[in-house]
Amino acid sequence: MSRVRVAGFGVSLDGFGAGPEQSLTDPLGKRGPEIFQWFFHTRTFCSMVGKEGGSVGDIDDVFGSRAMENFGAFILGRNMFGPVRGPWPDDSWKGWWGDNPPYHAPTFILTHYEREPIVMEGGTTFYFVTGGIEEALDRAKKAAGTKDVKIGGGVSTVRQYLQAGLIDSLHLVSAPVLLGRGEALFQGLDLRELGFSVTDRKTSEYATHLTLERS
Repeated sequence: MSRVRVAGFGVSLDGFGAGPEQSLTDPLGKRGPEIFQWFFHTRTFCSMVGKEGGSVGDIDDVFGSRAMENFGAFILGRNMFGPVRGPWPDDSWKGWWGDNPPYHAPTFILTHYEREPIVMEGGTTFYFVTGGIEEALDRAKKAAGTKDVKIGGGVSTVRQYLQAGLIDSLHLVSAPVLLGRGEALFQGLDLRELGFSVTDRKTSEYATHLTLERS
């Protein structure tokens, strides 16, 4: 059965899933990359960005690989797609990832502003959804078929789906860093009340991988 999952989502010890002041030069916000040091050294990440090498088969690489497996569709917030705000000025911005994004499946972007779909290399097509999170999820589930749907971020998007009770599984990666400020993932959320409990925990040199399932 298709499930709705968050996977490979980095969070600082003080609960931030991204740094402040996202921009073209700081796509994860200032100091945001610090919560993804667990991922950058893996073969999974290197292959995603067209590089050789990287660690193979360690805890981080295993979880990094799982975080991209068995997904038939993705949902991203507008900020996750790019730094452009307001109405689309033109069609030039096509995401952070170049001509061949790492999704390789239909990817639905939450936005208030209509835009025609963008067909990219490698099987990724970006669709722009103006009808809200439930419309995006309905379309993503239809596109995914029997595979899972990944809520890819950012923080605001994950929070909206959690608050609506639409996420089945969370794989959070707790990085041993303090950002001090940024986008708070858990503020005002009661994960236990939402039905989540920790079902698995694995610790690497770089982070602790926590799997939470909703009963």
